[in-house]
Amino acid sequence: MMSGTESLQSRHATRRRYIILLFVVLAVVVGWTGFWKFAADKAQHTIDGWRAREAKSGRIYSCGSQDLGGFPFRIEVTCGQASAIFRSNEPPLELKADRLLVVAQVYQPGLIISEFHGPLTIGQPGKAPEFLASWKRGQTSLRGTPAAPQRASLVFDDPVVDRMSGAGRENLLRARHIEFHGRIAEGSVTNKPVIEVAVQVGQASAPARHRAAVPPIDASATAPLRGFSVFSPKPWAARFREIQAADGRIDITTVRIQQGDILAIGTGTLSINGNGRLEGQLRITMAGLEQFLAAIGAQQKIQASPHMDKLAGALDRVAPGLGEVARQQAGANLSAGINMLGEQTTLEGKRAVTLPLRFTDGAVFLGPIPIGNTPALF
Repeated sequence: MMSGTESLQSRHATRRRYIILLFVVLAVVVGWTGFWKFAADKAQHTIDGWRAREAKSGRIYSCGSQDLGGFPFRIEVTCGQASAIFRSNEPPLELKADRLLVVAQVYQPGLIISEFHGPLTIGQPGKAPEFLASWKRGQTSLRGTPAAPQRASLVFDDPVVDRMSGAGRENLLRARHIEFHGRIAEGSVTNKPVIEVAVQVGQASAPARHRAAVPPIDASATAPLRGFSVFSPKPWAARFREIQAADGRIDITTVRIQQGDILAIGTGTLSINGNGRLEGQLRITMAGLEQFLAAIGAQQKIQASPHMDKLAGALDRVAPGLGEVARQQAGANLSAGINMLGEQTTLEGKRAVTLPLRFTDGAVFLGPIPIGNTPALF
């Protein structure tokens, strides 16, 4: 049986252990608080330095209000009424968003996650916005640093982009989901990196672009991209000039597009010529060719083409009216002719045809048939 003296000594020992434990916990809390404060100050210093460097290049980032938080395990920077002005654009460009949240874990500072809260307006500084974008979720992740990224992702749920004018809004794009992923390929040279890109679009439509783009489209693609040298923001025209000057190209590993009964897959290589237009060729396998040609108005394109005009004029000189007959027959037999020129196959159980999709100075040809043009990139 424990004596009173021994019981008292035991209680004192227990109390000392609790006191020691309390001091240890207090020391850890104070030490971690100091470490977090140091990390937060360093993050703020890094942000301020980055802003100053960007401003010298004509890229001005600002916040109507800014808060630093996230204690104890995260560094959170909240930028209210965020704006970015790119004075090097021609004309200058201004972006404004309601709020931007940037988060990094204290124990994993090389991974930065950002959340965008819309709406986002785009236009020239001091003028009414030209475009308005909104979404349910907008998020990016970056591994590395903005100047030397190793991997980056961009994800939007339910994005909508409208063009603003005095007449109101015109819907340019809406989708259920859009995501973009890029990473530096292993073994890339530092000053000439190869970027592996993956893009996925779900239920997207672009009614202002073409009536064929009104029904929702699902698309995905993977490709290594060559021709980048620096990752700092710059006007798209300057970026594309840089890629073209470096003999850059996109080697499309896979592309898959589906719209209703129309399904296409393909591979190939594209580049940019000195006029800023796409050059190259994809090998496309397509199911639903007839529906696709009807959707893009290919028959009308053939019937209205300059080559058809010359042929019809020559035939009319031989026999009046013969040119119009030839014009109508050319359109009516279009899909049959393309099917004959292509390689017959199947795609996911459907009858399909394999054809080259050529880009020649921006003009697009499916087999021998012109189907459209791509805009100049610079």
